[in-house]
Amino acid sequence: MPSDVIFLTGATGYLGSHILNQLLAKGYHVKVAIREKKASQFKQLYESHQSQLEVVIIDDISTSQFPEALKGVKAIIHTAAPLAFTVSDAEGQLKGAVEGALNVLRQAEKAGVHKVVLTSTILTAYTPQFTFTTDDWFSITKEEALKTEGVTAYMAAKTLAEKEVWNFADTHSQMDITTINPPYLYGPGTKEFTAYLAAPSTTLISTLISIYKLLNPNGAYPDYPLYIDVRDVAKAHIGALSSPPPSTAGRKRIHISSPHDTVFADIIKVLNEKRPELKDRLTKTAPPEFPFKKLAYDSKRVEEICGLKPEDFVPVNDTFVESVDTLVGLEKQWKAAGYELPAPQ
Repeated sequence: MPSDVIFLTGATGYLGSHILNQLLAKGYHVKVAIREKKASQFKQLYESHQSQLEVVIIDDISTSQFPEALKGVKAIIHTAAPLAFTVSDAEGQLKGAVEGALNVLRQAEKAGVHKVVLTSTILTAYTPQFTFTTDDWFSITKEEALKTEGVTAYMAAKTLAEKEVWNFADTHSQMDITTINPPYLYGPGTKEFTAYLAAPSTTLISTLISIYKLLNPNGAYPDYPLYIDVRDVAKAHIGALSSPPPSTAGRKRIHISSPHDTVFADIIKVLNEKRPELKDRLTKTAPPEFPFKKLAYDSKRVEEICGLKPEDFVPVNDTFVESVDTLVGLEKQWKAAGYELPAPQ
Protein backbone atom coordinates (compact mmCIF):
# COMPACT_ATOMS: atom_id res chain seq x y z
CA MET A 1 0.00 0.00 0.00
CA PRO A 2 1.26 3.54 -0.72
CA SER A 3 1.05 4.29 3.02
CA ASP A 4 3.72 1.64 3.65
CA VAL A 5 7.33 2.50 4.42
CA ILE A 6 9.87 1.10 1.94
CA PHE A 7 13.60 0.81 2.64
CA LEU A 8 15.63 1.46 -0.53
CA THR A 9 19.33 0.98 -1.27
CA GLY A 10 21.12 2.36 -4.32
CA ALA A 11 18.80 5.36 -4.61
CA THR A 12 21.45 7.57 -6.21
CA GLY A 13 22.04 5.09 -9.04
CA TYR A 14 20.65 4.91 -12.57
CA LEU A 15 17.97 2.37 -11.66
CA GLY A 16 17.58 3.24 -7.99
CA SER A 17 16.74 6.89 -8.70
CA HIS A 18 13.91 5.80 -11.01
CA ILE A 19 12.60 3.43 -8.34
CA LEU A 20 12.71 6.19 -5.75
CA ASN A 21 10.94 8.71 -7.96
CA GLN A 22 8.21 6.20 -8.84
CA LEU A 23 7.73 5.28 -5.18
CA LEU A 24 7.39 8.94 -4.25
CA ALA A 25 4.95 9.56 -7.11
CA LYS A 26 2.80 6.71 -5.81
CA GLY A 27 2.76 8.22 -2.33
CA TYR A 28 5.03 5.79 -0.54
CA HIS A 29 7.19 6.82 2.39
CA VAL A 30 10.79 5.81 1.74
CA LYS A 31 13.80 5.30 3.98
CA VAL A 32 16.87 5.69 1.79
CA ALA A 33 20.28 4.20 2.58
CA ILE A 34 22.88 6.78 1.54
CA ARG A 35 26.63 7.09 1.96
CA GLU A 36 27.53 10.10 4.08
CA LYS A 37 29.44 11.83 1.26
CA LYS A 38 26.29 11.86 -0.90
CA ALA A 39 23.75 12.74 1.79
CA SER A 40 23.93 16.53 1.56
CA GLN A 41 23.40 16.69 -2.21
CA PHE A 42 20.69 14.03 -2.02
CA LYS A 43 18.74 16.04 0.56
CA GLN A 44 18.98 19.15 -1.60
CA LEU A 45 17.75 17.33 -4.70
CA TYR A 46 14.76 15.88 -2.84
CA GLU A 47 13.97 18.89 -0.67
CA SER A 48 10.39 19.02 -1.95
CA HIS A 49 9.79 15.42 -0.77
CA GLN A 50 10.97 15.81 2.82
CA SER A 51 7.64 14.62 4.22
CA GLN A 52 7.99 11.29 2.38
CA LEU A 53 11.72 10.70 2.82
CA GLU A 54 14.08 9.70 5.58
CA VAL A 55 17.82 9.52 4.90
CA VAL A 56 19.74 6.78 6.70
CA ILE A 57 23.52 7.06 6.59
CA ILE A 58 25.00 3.65 5.76
CA ASP A 59 28.51 3.76 4.34
CA ASP A 60 28.92 0.02 3.78
CA ILE A 61 25.75 -1.95 3.11
CA SER A 62 27.72 -5.21 3.25
CA THR A 63 28.86 -4.83 6.87
CA SER A 64 26.78 -2.17 8.60
CA GLN A 65 24.17 -3.01 11.22
CA PHE A 66 21.01 -0.93 10.82
CA PRO A 67 18.18 -2.37 12.98
CA GLU A 68 16.84 1.07 13.94
CA ALA A 69 16.50 2.04 10.28
CA LEU A 70 14.23 -0.92 9.62
CA LYS A 71 11.71 -0.13 12.36
CA GLY A 72 8.30 0.41 10.79
CA VAL A 73 9.51 -0.77 7.36
CA LYS A 74 7.12 -2.93 5.35
CA ALA A 75 9.48 -4.04 2.56
CA ILE A 76 13.01 -3.58 1.22
CA ILE A 77 14.18 -2.92 -2.34
CA HIS A 78 17.90 -3.62 -2.63
CA THR A 79 19.52 -2.31 -5.81
CA ALA A 80 22.96 -1.30 -4.55
CA ALA A 81 25.84 -3.35 -5.98
CA PRO A 82 29.08 -2.58 -7.84
CA LEU A 83 28.71 -2.38 -11.62
CA ALA A 84 31.17 -3.87 -14.09
CA PHE A 85 34.27 -1.66 -14.43
CA THR A 86 33.45 0.43 -11.32
CA VAL A 87 35.40 -1.90 -9.03
CA SER A 88 39.03 -2.58 -9.95
CA ASP A 89 39.30 -6.13 -8.63
CA ALA A 90 37.20 -9.28 -8.74
CA GLU A 91 37.39 -9.72 -4.97
CA GLY A 92 35.82 -6.27 -4.51
CA GLN A 93 33.04 -7.12 -6.96
CA LEU A 94 32.38 -10.38 -5.18
CA LYS A 95 32.36 -8.93 -1.68
CA GLY A 96 30.12 -6.02 -2.64
CA ALA A 97 27.55 -8.19 -4.38
CA VAL A 98 27.46 -11.27 -2.11
CA GLU A 99 27.93 -9.66 1.31
CA GLY A 100 25.73 -6.71 0.38
CA ALA A 101 22.78 -8.94 -0.52
CA LEU A 102 23.27 -11.29 2.43
CA ASN A 103 23.64 -8.50 4.96
CA VAL A 104 20.45 -6.84 3.76
CA LEU A 105 18.60 -10.16 4.09
CA ARG A 106 20.02 -10.85 7.56
CA GLN A 107 19.13 -7.37 8.76
CA ALA A 108 15.64 -7.72 7.31
CA GLU A 109 15.04 -11.08 8.94
CA LYS A 110 16.20 -9.83 12.35
CA ALA A 111 13.92 -6.79 12.07
CA GLY A 112 10.93 -8.86 11.01
CA VAL A 113 10.82 -7.36 7.49
CA HIS A 114 9.92 -10.35 5.37
CA LYS A 115 9.35 -8.90 1.90
CA VAL A 116 12.54 -8.12 -0.04
CA VAL A 117 12.97 -7.33 -3.74
CA LEU A 118 16.55 -7.51 -5.05
CA THR A 119 18.07 -6.43 -8.36
CA SER A 120 19.92 -9.22 -10.12
CA THR A 121 20.70 -9.62 -13.82
CA ILE A 122 19.79 -11.95 -16.67
CA LEU A 123 23.52 -12.67 -16.90
CA THR A 124 23.25 -14.93 -13.86
CA ALA A 125 21.38 -17.28 -16.22
CA TYR A 126 23.92 -17.07 -19.05
CA THR A 127 24.72 -20.34 -20.79
CA PRO A 128 26.47 -20.95 -24.12
CA GLN A 129 23.07 -21.97 -25.52
CA PHE A 130 21.57 -18.52 -24.75
CA THR A 131 18.43 -20.10 -23.29
CA PHE A 132 18.20 -17.80 -20.25
CA THR A 133 15.54 -19.83 -18.44
CA THR A 134 14.87 -19.45 -14.73
CA ASP A 135 16.52 -22.85 -14.25
CA ASP A 136 19.74 -21.72 -15.95
CA TRP A 137 22.84 -20.47 -14.12
CA PHE A 138 26.13 -19.00 -15.24
CA SER A 139 28.63 -21.73 -14.38
CA ILE A 140 31.31 -20.31 -12.08
CA THR A 141 32.90 -21.12 -8.72
CA LYS A 142 34.17 -18.63 -6.16
CA GLU A 143 37.74 -19.66 -6.91
CA GLU A 144 37.20 -19.08 -10.62
CA ALA A 145 35.40 -15.79 -9.95
CA LEU A 146 38.42 -14.36 -8.12
CA LYS A 147 40.46 -14.73 -11.32
CA THR A 148 37.99 -12.86 -13.55
CA GLU A 149 37.81 -9.21 -14.57
CA GLY A 150 35.47 -6.73 -16.23
CA VAL A 151 32.04 -7.97 -17.27
CA THR A 152 32.90 -11.58 -16.41
CA ALA A 153 33.76 -10.52 -12.85
CA TYR A 154 30.40 -8.73 -12.67
CA MET A 155 28.55 -11.80 -13.98
CA ALA A 156 30.37 -14.03 -11.51
CA ALA A 157 29.68 -11.75 -8.54
CA LYS A 158 25.99 -11.37 -9.35
CA THR A 159 25.61 -15.12 -9.96
CA LEU A 160 27.22 -16.12 -6.67
CA ALA A 161 25.26 -13.40 -4.86
CA GLU A 162 21.95 -14.56 -6.26
CA LYS A 163 22.68 -18.17 -5.42
CA GLU A 164 23.33 -17.09 -1.82
CA VAL A 165 20.04 -15.18 -1.85
CA TRP A 166 18.12 -18.31 -2.80
CA ASN A 167 20.06 -20.43 -0.29
CA PHE A 168 18.97 -17.91 2.34
CA ALA A 169 15.37 -18.12 1.13
CA ASP A 170 15.46 -21.91 1.36
CA THR A 171 16.49 -21.80 5.02
CA HIS A 172 14.21 -18.91 6.04
CA SER A 173 10.74 -19.88 4.89
CA GLN A 174 9.17 -16.77 6.44
CA MET A 175 11.03 -14.57 3.95
CA ASP A 176 9.23 -13.41 0.80
CA ILE A 177 12.01 -12.77 -1.69
CA THR A 178 11.89 -11.69 -5.34
CA THR A 179 14.82 -11.16 -7.67
CA ILE A 180 14.38 -9.03 -10.79
CA ASN A 181 16.72 -10.23 -13.55
CA PRO A 182 16.92 -7.77 -16.49
CA PRO A 183 19.39 -7.49 -19.38
CA TYR A 184 21.07 -4.16 -20.32
CA LEU A 185 19.22 -1.14 -18.94
CA TYR A 186 18.71 1.78 -21.31
CA GLY A 187 16.49 4.85 -21.22
CA PRO A 188 16.76 8.34 -19.73
CA GLY A 189 18.47 9.10 -16.46
CA THR A 190 16.49 10.97 -13.83
CA LYS A 191 17.43 14.61 -13.29
CA GLU A 192 18.74 13.59 -9.88
CA PHE A 193 20.98 10.87 -11.33
CA THR A 194 22.46 13.25 -13.89
CA ALA A 195 23.02 15.85 -11.16
CA TYR A 196 25.30 13.40 -9.32
CA LEU A 197 27.49 13.13 -12.45
CA ALA A 198 29.13 16.52 -12.04
CA ALA A 199 32.32 15.41 -13.82
CA PRO A 200 32.69 13.30 -16.98
CA SER A 201 32.63 9.56 -16.38
CA THR A 202 32.10 6.70 -18.80
CA THR A 203 31.80 4.22 -15.94
CA LEU A 204 29.27 5.99 -13.73
CA ILE A 205 26.81 6.42 -16.61
CA SER A 206 26.13 2.74 -16.07
CA THR A 207 24.92 0.65 -19.03
CA LEU A 208 24.26 3.84 -20.99
CA ILE A 209 27.91 3.50 -22.03
CA SER A 210 26.68 1.07 -24.71
CA ILE A 211 24.48 3.82 -26.15
CA TYR A 212 27.17 6.48 -25.76
CA LYS A 213 29.38 4.50 -28.16
CA LEU A 214 26.77 5.12 -30.86
CA LEU A 215 27.69 8.83 -30.69
CA ASN A 216 30.97 8.16 -32.47
CA PRO A 217 31.25 7.70 -36.27
CA ASN A 218 33.40 4.62 -35.62
CA GLY A 219 31.47 3.52 -32.56
CA ALA A 220 30.57 -0.06 -31.75
CA TYR A 221 27.07 -1.38 -31.18
CA PRO A 222 25.91 -3.11 -28.00
CA ASP A 223 27.03 -6.73 -27.76
CA TYR A 224 23.52 -8.11 -28.02
CA PRO A 225 20.02 -6.85 -28.87
CA LEU A 226 18.89 -7.56 -25.31
CA TYR A 227 17.68 -4.62 -23.27
CA ILE A 228 14.88 -3.19 -21.17
CA ASP A 229 13.93 0.39 -20.41
CA VAL A 230 15.16 1.39 -16.96
CA ARG A 231 11.71 2.82 -16.15
CA ASP A 232 10.11 -0.56 -16.79
CA VAL A 233 12.59 -2.30 -14.48
CA ALA A 234 11.73 0.24 -11.80
CA LYS A 235 8.03 -0.54 -12.28
CA ALA A 236 8.80 -4.25 -11.97
CA HIS A 237 10.53 -3.79 -8.62
CA ILE A 238 7.62 -1.77 -7.24
CA GLY A 239 5.06 -4.16 -8.69
CA ALA A 240 6.78 -7.06 -6.97
CA LEU A 241 6.04 -5.44 -3.60
CA SER A 242 2.42 -6.52 -4.12
CA SER A 243 3.21 -10.00 -5.45
CA PRO A 244 1.72 -13.16 -3.91
CA PRO A 245 3.93 -15.03 -1.41
CA PRO A 246 6.19 -17.94 -2.39
CA SER A 247 3.74 -20.36 -0.77
CA THR A 248 1.39 -19.72 -3.69
CA ALA A 249 3.65 -18.15 -6.34
CA GLY A 250 6.71 -20.38 -5.94
CA ARG A 251 10.27 -19.11 -6.28
CA LYS A 252 10.12 -15.58 -7.65
CA ARG A 253 13.21 -15.39 -9.86
CA ILE A 254 11.83 -13.02 -12.48
CA HIS A 255 13.49 -12.79 -15.86
CA ILE A 256 12.27 -9.67 -17.60
CA SER A 257 13.16 -7.92 -20.84
CA SER A 258 11.71 -5.58 -23.42
CA PRO A 259 9.01 -7.34 -25.47
CA HIS A 260 10.00 -5.25 -28.50
CA ASP A 261 12.28 -6.34 -31.33
CA THR A 262 15.67 -4.63 -31.32
CA VAL A 263 17.15 -4.10 -34.79
CA PHE A 264 20.13 -1.76 -34.62
CA ALA A 265 19.85 -0.72 -38.28
CA ASP A 266 16.33 0.54 -37.56
CA ILE A 267 17.42 2.28 -34.36
CA ILE A 268 20.20 4.22 -36.09
CA LYS A 269 17.73 5.25 -38.79
CA VAL A 270 15.31 6.52 -36.14
CA LEU A 271 18.06 8.43 -34.33
CA ASN A 272 19.08 10.11 -37.59
CA GLU A 273 15.47 11.08 -38.23
CA LYS A 274 14.59 12.20 -34.70
CA ARG A 275 17.88 13.92 -33.89
CA PRO A 276 19.24 15.20 -37.25
CA GLU A 277 21.67 17.50 -35.45
CA LEU A 278 23.56 14.35 -34.39
CA LYS A 279 23.79 12.91 -37.90
CA ASP A 280 27.55 13.51 -38.23
CA ARG A 281 28.22 12.01 -34.81
CA LEU A 282 26.19 8.82 -35.07
CA THR A 283 28.08 5.62 -35.81
CA LYS A 284 28.64 4.73 -39.45
CA THR A 285 29.71 1.23 -38.53
CA ALA A 286 27.67 -1.47 -40.23
CA PRO A 287 25.06 -2.68 -37.73
CA PRO A 288 25.46 -6.30 -36.63
CA GLU A 289 22.82 -8.90 -37.25
CA PHE A 290 21.80 -11.48 -34.69
CA PRO A 291 19.78 -14.71 -34.85
CA PHE A 292 17.38 -13.15 -32.32
CA LYS A 293 15.84 -9.70 -31.87
CA LYS A 294 14.83 -9.86 -28.23
CA LEU A 295 15.03 -12.01 -25.14
CA ALA A 296 12.28 -14.55 -24.77
CA TYR A 297 10.76 -14.32 -21.30
CA ASP A 298 7.60 -15.54 -19.54
CA SER A 299 5.32 -12.53 -19.94
CA LYS A 300 2.54 -14.20 -17.94
CA ARG A 301 4.90 -14.72 -15.03
CA VAL A 302 6.05 -11.09 -15.18
CA GLU A 303 2.43 -9.97 -15.16
CA GLU A 304 1.61 -12.27 -12.22
CA ILE A 305 4.52 -11.09 -10.06
CA CYS A 306 5.19 -7.54 -11.27
CA GLY A 307 1.87 -6.49 -12.78
CA LEU A 308 3.44 -5.57 -16.14
CA LYS A 309 1.85 -6.59 -19.44
CA PRO A 310 3.78 -6.44 -22.74
CA GLU A 311 1.78 -3.39 -23.81
CA ASP A 312 2.89 -1.54 -20.65
CA PHE A 313 6.54 -1.40 -21.72
CA VAL A 314 8.13 1.76 -23.13
CA PRO A 315 8.35 1.65 -26.98
CA VAL A 316 11.82 0.77 -28.30
CA ASN A 317 12.33 4.03 -30.22
CA ASP A 318 11.47 6.12 -27.17
CA THR A 319 14.03 4.23 -25.09
CA PHE A 320 16.92 4.78 -27.49
CA VAL A 321 16.09 8.39 -28.39
CA GLU A 322 15.70 9.36 -24.73
CA SER A 323 18.93 7.55 -23.84
CA VAL A 324 20.77 9.70 -26.37
CA ASP A 325 19.04 12.82 -25.05
CA THR A 326 20.32 12.08 -21.55
CA LEU A 327 23.87 11.60 -22.82
CA VAL A 328 23.84 14.78 -24.89
CA GLY A 329 22.44 16.63 -21.87
CA LEU A 330 25.30 15.31 -19.73
CA GLU A 331 27.81 16.49 -22.32
CA LYS A 332 26.33 19.99 -22.19
CA GLN A 333 26.46 19.89 -18.38
CA TRP A 334 30.10 18.80 -18.37
CA LYS A 335 31.12 21.30 -21.05
CA ALA A 336 29.45 24.16 -19.19
CA ALA A 337 31.45 23.18 -16.10
CA GLY A 338 34.67 23.48 -18.09
CA TYR A 339 35.44 19.80 -18.55
CA GLU A 340 36.82 18.16 -21.66
CA LEU A 341 34.33 15.66 -23.01
CA PRO A 342 35.20 11.96 -22.98
CA ALA A 343 35.45 10.18 -26.32
CA PRO A 344 32.67 7.59 -26.62
CA GLN A 345 34.33 4.51 -28.08
